[in-house]
Amino acid sequence: MRTALVIARREILAYFISPIAYLVSAMFLLISGFLFSLILIQSQQASMDGLFLNVTVVLIFIAPLLTMRLLADEQKSGTLEILLTAPVRDWEVVVGKYLAAMALFGIMLLCTLYYPIILWRIGGNPDWGPVLTGYLGIILLSSAMFAIGTFTSSVTENQIVAAVLGFGILLLLWLIDAAGNLATEATDVLRYISLPSHYNDFARGAITIEDVVYYLSVTFVALFLATRSLESRRYR
Repeated sequence: MRTALVIARREILAYFISPIAYLVSAMFLLISGFLFSLILIQSQQASMDGLFLNVTVVLIFIAPLLTMRLLADEQKSGTLEILLTAPVRDWEVVVGKYLAAMALFGIMLLCTLYYPIILWRIGGNPDWGPVLTGYLGIILLSSAMFAIGTFTSSVTENQIVAAVLGFGILLLLWLIDAAGNLATEATDVLRYISLPSHYNDFARGAITIEDVVYYLSVTFVALFLATRSLESRRYR
């Protein structure tokens, strides 16, 4: 695990050398800030519910952008082969790069903590229970999304292809719940597979084992597939 943390540190530094970290962070904070002020003005309520739900939608775009270069860029530049010949395990490479993307998003999410503080400072009385569970839900949801993005970055050396593929998978998992209206016999299955359906309880202030297990399972499976994809390159 120590090696994975070293790789994560190296990747975080690479993020801030390139403009992508600054551009994506600025876009995320600009959109979330706009949504926060808009929802606050319209609802006149000291609540973060609406903002959380909108931020989850923004993640569909953020996750592929932050993960598209993780492994694809290494493959294109040829440095992945050098990395794989080093005494480093494949899963350590995958986990290290995944943790770097999650750390960057964690910094971005940390910058939004002033939203509930603003609600409190202007005389509101926000319900801190749903605020905390809402943030926990976003962390778990982003964990699954970033893991999927890491996987798509492992199957191609083209960053754009990785981003489009990641966006397509996330969009499918986001909208698959709606397909239950067309296939009523599979409604329960489609609802369970759907990414946003497991976030609703977090936004309401509730934590269920089923939702936590779902997000952790998606994260594990996506990272496992990314590792297998990386392993297959040793035999090409």
